[in-house]
Amino acid sequence: MNRPSRIALAAAALLAAHVHAQSALNAQENRPPDPSDDASLATVTVTAKGYAADAAETPIATTVLTREDLSRKQARNVGEAVRGEPGLAVSLDGAQGMNPVIRGLKRDSVVLLVDGMRLNSAQPAGAVASFMSLGLADRVEVVKGPASVLYGTGALGGAVNVRLPQARFEPGVKFHASAGYDSASRGLRGAGVGHFSQGDHALMLGASLARNKDYEEPRGRVAHTGYDSGAFIGQYRYRLDGAQQLRVSVQQHRDDDVWYPGATRPHPLPAVGAITTHSPRQTRRLYEVGYSRKGAGSHPLNVDARIYRQEMHRTIYVRSSRLGRDIITNDVTFATNGLDARADWLAHPQHLLSFGLNAWRMAASPDSRQGRPPQFTQFVPNLPFTHGRVQATGLYLQDDMRFGKLNVLAGLRYDRVKGSATSMTNRSVTRGLDRSDGATSASLGVMYEAAPLLRPYASLSRAFRAADLRERYQSGARSNGFYYAGSPQIKPETATQFELGLKGESDKLSYQVAAFRTRISDYITGMQLSGPAAVAACGAQQARYCMQTVNLGHATLTGFEAGLRWQMLPGHWLQAAYTRIRGTNGDYDEPLFQMPADELSLAWEGRLTPAWSADAGVRLVRRQSRVATRFARGTEDATAGYGVVDIGATWRFAPQQSLRFAIRNVGDKRYHEHLAEGLPGMEVKAPGRSFGLSWEGRF
Repeated sequence: MNRPSRIALAAAALLAAHVHAQSALNAQENRPPDPSDDASLATVTVTAKGYAADAAETPIATTVLTREDLSRKQARNVGEAVRGEPGLAVSLDGAQGMNPVIRGLKRDSVVLLVDGMRLNSAQPAGAVASFMSLGLADRVEVVKGPASVLYGTGALGGAVNVRLPQARFEPGVKFHASAGYDSASRGLRGAGVGHFSQGDHALMLGASLARNKDYEEPRGRVAHTGYDSGAFIGQYRYRLDGAQQLRVSVQQHRDDDVWYPGATRPHPLPAVGAITTHSPRQTRRLYEVGYSRKGAGSHPLNVDARIYRQEMHRTIYVRSSRLGRDIITNDVTFATNGLDARADWLAHPQHLLSFGLNAWRMAASPDSRQGRPPQFTQFVPNLPFTHGRVQATGLYLQDDMRFGKLNVLAGLRYDRVKGSATSMTNRSVTRGLDRSDGATSASLGVMYEAAPLLRPYASLSRAFRAADLRERYQSGARSNGFYYAGSPQIKPETATQFELGLKGESDKLSYQVAAFRTRISDYITGMQLSGPAAVAACGAQQARYCMQTVNLGHATLTGFEAGLRWQMLPGHWLQAAYTRIRGTNGDYDEPLFQMPADELSLAWEGRLTPAWSADAGVRLVRRQSRVATRFARGTEDATAGYGVVDIGATWRFAPQQSLRFAIRNVGDKRYHEHLAEGLPGMEVKAPGRSFGLSWEGRF
């Protein structure tokens, strides 16, 4: 081990010895709370049904990461947070650009939410999921499988909802703060949330800040992996009476100097060298006004309604390695105005009805400019589209029925999605750009509670996804080195999933097991063209590097996932997670492009003394040799298997204060995720061994 390793372990040992010597002074009734002491309390999810419900009693596969889980993982973004969880993976093109993958489906096939509001944006590079700070998050909830009944277009793979703190009517002033450091990126981060309440007024304010430098992998620093991030959230609630509330919320997130090394590609002109996509600045602003009413009596009716506006501003530039300057600039704001209204009504002791209306419109007009060869000093407009819009309106009805030990959850939804633009391809195309589609989504789940630890279930669900602005209208060069042709008349894709599962929960054991099969029709993907088709779509000059967003006939995904948490001894828990997914491209009769590798995670956490707890985990990823060959045309290569070990210890030195010491990638393993973007052999490598120190406190 190197010197920093020995110093860190020696310091931890000395601290442990000191605390053990003083443990007799800590009376049992006065010691700080430790999550490992608690029984396996019921896990509640809001995202699965649209209202708070016990996850173990829901015939839908879910994952919930609590504040304690996020603190232990020290994840910087949603992609990092869900990595290693059953059925979940991460795709990435840089340290900031990490997107969650649900059952093999990623990016546009997953609806991303913050406090139930969609993060709408086309994704030319990076990850929309990183436009929120996990340093401020209370929890992350994931619904696995088609979820269009509640969330409309895009929820083929499921939904990810990041829940931030809410203003609370708890008299007084309360604070929660955290700070941390990791050695791989020499990164510093901090966050704080304050709650202020008196009478019928409640206010919540929060802020976070992170400074990350280029991180280190086993063979050295990975260039362009550092970035700065900052966020602010605020919410004011006014209590009209005991049942009704008004709220106003504001959120802002900003990242500076973000690079996407996975997008590095050689340029056709040798004088340009390699090109890399980066974002000098990107921001997200959200404003919400809402009203809620909590019902009473034997047939309560709960209502929640909101209007909101979200602006996601992105600067996407392309830098030349040899020229030392940007040769392409893109500046765009995706502005979404939305309305959500929902209600749940206990119409009968055996029927909880929920229904709602969702409507939103996203608009954008990218300002794109491209340097003119051979010097690339004169920039000319290269507008992919002007005044592009996607608007969607949906109505849904869901019935949560209980008949003794049998629970039936049925839902139905209808959506109308329309895309339009004034022009595309630098204003050269002005006709045939409008398209409107209607879609019906449905779900039916049945669960039988034979015993608390034996709850078998079956579900059948259907979802859809209409193309986004980029897929419909953007024609031009992209960061992967290809020229893309727009597809304004592309059809929506639909997914039908059948799932069999088993859940159980008690004070010492909780588990979920699920097997599923998903068939996607009119599968939307980018496909490389050649010959006459490439000339017709992209023009003769770009035919050699031509791609177009197309509808494939169909794709099929099958999988098995399992997760378990078991209290083997008082205060000691074992956890396990396993994922196996297979995807097939029906048109080419080969593996579907970019499927996650098989994965097994094992972990232990436990209380060692009244003030000390520890944890250790190993993530074992199998070699991924099932890659697309005909479809990918050499752009997807096999990935070696690997194993990564993480360890940590937490010292609760005061009733509401704790310090955490952690070592990630203990063996300094050199590897990259299979879903890491990059040319074969040039994929973004994961960080090497990293020492972390973090503090968390409540006041």
